[in-house]
Amino acid sequence: MTAVDIEPVRQMIMAGEWGDRRVFLEFATTQPECLPIVAVDGGEIVASGVGTANGPAGWIGAIFVDERVRRRGIGRAVTDAVIAGLEQRGCQTLVLVASEEGKPLYEGMGFQLQTAYATLEAPGTSGSGVDDGAVRPFDPGDLEVMSVLDREATGEARGHLLTRLASPESARVLVDENGGLSAFTIRPPWGGGATIAETEDAGTRILQARRAAIGPDRKVRAGLPLENRSGIRRLQELGWTRSWNAPRMIRGEPLDWHPEQIWGQFAMALG
Repeated sequence: MTAVDIEPVRQMIMAGEWGDRRVFLEFATTQPECLPIVAVDGGEIVASGVGTANGPAGWIGAIFVDERVRRRGIGRAVTDAVIAGLEQRGCQTLVLVASEEGKPLYEGMGFQLQTAYATLEAPGTSGSGVDDGAVRPFDPGDLEVMSVLDREATGEARGHLLTRLASPESARVLVDENGGLSAFTIRPPWGGGATIAETEDAGTRILQARRAAIGPDRKVRAGLPLENRSGIRRLQELGWTRSWNAPRMIRGEPLDWHPEQIWGQFAMALG
């Protein structure tokens, strides 16, 4: 996929009621670690997919096939092409988030169900009860510590995403009582929020600060692996409600990760 493909891919995806993905596609086609793919039939783009190489882990996502040509193996061909590209870049672990309809396809390709992300949502608040003094805008000097926290939590090398997407406008960090950075959240321009926290208290506080920042007329979402049971329970006690689960599937070497430290994602094609 190149820049000239973005608009036809956008139109194809919108016709399939997946929403407007233009901003994400612009990112994927300009980020060296991303591998955006299109399938062409008779000169017309009929499918797309995106891979992202995060060091040892490669993410596969945004696999979309035009409804007119489904059940012809095109979706698998696109997925195979993304996988091949990620493996060429040295990814020994492949990760994806599947729909229930897509699980059988991926199981046939050697992926196994690892866990699931519980998506929770909550309305914004007026800001009462939030320790705003502990949460501040991102500073470029935070990047090194954020990268260490992120690598420990995910087992991946996502510094390229942090570097590209973190800014004082898009990111917030939580500073503990000793002045150390214990959590961060980054809001990419297409929505969502990658959130990493060392402890349950840190994760809860930075997500509650997000609620306060958006105000009572909007909602905020967070995706926690099921292993983060106490975090899920804590958020529910604070008024968050579970909306759906998204299966996480894996193929290849296991990752050395800490899912209890993960509280949100960049996107399902990025991690």
